[in-house]
Amino acid sequence: MILRNQEKVVLPVRISFFTYIIYVFLSLVNINNMVDILNAIINIINHPIPDILNHYKAISKNRINSVGDALEEFVKDAFANTIAESDLSIKVKKHSQTFSWLGNQNNPPDLIIRHGDAIEVKKITSLTSQIALNSSYPKDKISSSDSMITSDCKKCENWSEKDVIYTIGIFRKDQIRLLWMIYGSCYAAKSEYYTRIKNKVSIGIDEIEGVEFSETKELGRVNKVDPLGITYLRIRGMWVIGNPIKAYEYLDFGIQDNDGFQLIAIIPEEKYLFLSDSNKKVIESLSNCNMSKEKIKSPNNPAKMIDARILNYIKK
Repeated sequence: MILRNQEKVVLPVRISFFTYIIYVFLSLVNINNMVDILNAIINIINHPIPDILNHYKAISKNRINSVGDALEEFVKDAFANTIAESDLSIKVKKHSQTFSWLGNQNNPPDLIIRHGDAIEVKKITSLTSQIALNSSYPKDKISSSDSMITSDCKKCENWSEKDVIYTIGIFRKDQIRLLWMIYGSCYAAKSEYYTRIKNKVSIGIDEIEGVEFSETKELGRVNKVDPLGITYLRIRGMWVIGNPIKAYEYLDFGIQDNDGFQLIAIIPEEKYLFLSDSNKKVIESLSNCNMSKEKIKSPNNPAKMIDARILNYIKK
């Protein structure tokens, strides 16, 4: 077997044979042309925009007027390498080339990289705030069989399951101060932990006597609440996940509570192995950027430690 560019595939320690086969296969294809989380990190570091809201307000001619919308646009540009692109027609074209799904307000995910990862974008306004996920429970991975996924999203490309990156921006006075980029498998448990609780609550609601229910994707819906039978009650779940600072309180990130900018990425080791080698070399060359291999608690069993790569960039 001849490897591309005569690259050698070294079997990592404690990696399954199946994962090794995938690793070899990816070494034979041009993975350096695939967009990954490292592309976005490099673009964010090379093109800092602290005042995201006013920047995107201006170039969108006031179409974007909230910090949350501006953050999502910034994340799109980071992955598509269009942060510095001023021509909106070129930007739109590159977004279409980079993403197979650009999301909607009510259903996950916010973005899907073409043949790559899914992305959820969240905005909070303090270092320790919890993250509201609304009616979608935390995901270690995104599955096309999830009832929250729209039919158009399911058909955006041929897929059944994708890794998900939680991109969480912390703002102070509309200025981005900290950006987390965390893979779901390092942050959220398997779906069975959440669906078990959701199903128990839903079943319990359905068993209430003397109330008329109808089928719904939410926790429940009560019909004919009033004598005229014209009012109904929707019972929705509101999922909230703890701040990454709380989830990883046993690690020292050197969080800067000042007017600088910090980016922290947490990538499972098995995922990191498949990322572009050329991007890894660029990351290594960046100043104020540290990539380390750490042990983190498994979201499924905190007694078990798993390997992860942690990138920490600080611009003072």
